[in-house]
Amino acid sequence: MHLIINSFSGQIADLGLNLDIFETNVINLALLSGGIFYLGSQALSESLTDRQERILTTIQDSEERLKAAIQRLEESETQLTQSQVAIESLKSNAQTTAVQVKSTILSDGKSEIERLSSMAKNQITTIEAKVRKQISDYVVTLALQRVTLQLEGKLGASLQQQIIDQNISKL
Repeated sequence: MHLIINSFSGQIADLGLNLDIFETNVINLALLSGGIFYLGSQALSESLTDRQERILTTIQDSEERLKAAIQRLEESETQLTQSQVAIESLKSNAQTTAVQVKSTILSDGKSEIERLSSMAKNQITTIEAKVRKQISDYVVTLALQRVTLQLEGKLGASLQQQIIDQNISKL
């Protein structure tokens, strides 16, 4: 390690500092540096100004797009609120209509049931009357047949002729 330090210090001593202005071209280097600085600063300032304008334009465009997006968001929120109000209104109207339709159907059903019951009772009454008449007619027919049979057996030809003559004279 000692060797490395000695070698390094020897190299530093060999470098030395040359203070002769003409030999080191300090003037040329200063003029060259000044020219580069003067010309480069203008180009650099123009480039920075152009870049600054582009950045400002981009920022303004972004702000305008942000404003437009905020406005669209507010419009969308307004529309959402209006839609929710409309949906609630439709729901309440639908519920009201459903209740009305249900009550109408129930009342119509009750009246239809009453009408059908009344018609059924009337039909039953009519059918009962027809059945009674048929039974009555049948009973009368049977009674007449029985009486006729009894009379035919008991009446003679002369008695039958007398009854027929009496009935003819009544006409």
